[in-house]
Amino acid sequence: MNFTQMHERLRLELLRRIQRGTVSVSLLARQTGFGQSHLSNFLHSRRQLSLEALDRILAAQHMAAGDLLPASYQIGALPVEEGGSSIPVVSHAAALFEPFIRPSAVQSMLHLPAGLLQTIRARASNSRRAWQRFVAVRIPGAETPPMEPLLLPEAITLIDRHYNSLMPYRPNRPNLYAVRNGAHLTLRYVDFVANRLVLRPHNIAFPVDLIEVDGGEAPSEMIAGRVALILNEP
Repeated sequence: MNFTQMHERLRLELLRRIQRGTVSVSLLARQTGFGQSHLSNFLHSRRQLSLEALDRILAAQHMAAGDLLPASYQIGALPVEEGGSSIPVVSHAAALFEPFIRPSAVQSMLHLPAGLLQTIRARASNSRRAWQRFVAVRIPGAETPPMEPLLLPEAITLIDRHYNSLMPYRPNRPNLYAVRNGAHLTLRYVDFVANRLVLRPHNIAFPVDLIEVDGGEAPSEMIAGRVALILNEP
């Protein structure tokens, strides 16, 4: 990877963070000391940054140069998921928004029996097929009651981000999805009715939630992926 490619990957990563609201141009300007117009020109590909400027942005966003490398360059950092048995456990935000998991975003590794991942069928939208497929997230106890007893506090869930279709994975059985609900990840059964995602809990004592889907957005883009495996703490 050359300097120009790393420069572009940083630009795209900053645009993703701005889109999901974790940073703004004004905040980035305050963090780095650069003018907003200077940063805006960079974000809109009207100018490039010096190495010193890149270092300042990386430091401000708590990133390292290795975080800009594509997965194929990160030898030894993350295992090859398609043929291996280890999956990165990441934050909910990383599972929702990061197409490629940066080494610094990995909290731990989930080790699975060999061959398990090869049996899982995919059904991804075109925009999702380029994403790193499998990630895992831990579900804190405060978020599990609507899905109990299927999901218990501190459960680890394996998310297949190449299955964001609303088609049933198995006949007559609802899919459990990780869904983007605002800026948060929520685990629910999902239907799409009257331009709304209907989020249904497993525990019927809890209410159904509705998410309006904007006219220009496909419902599948609100879905991080299908929950392929749940590991509850013993």
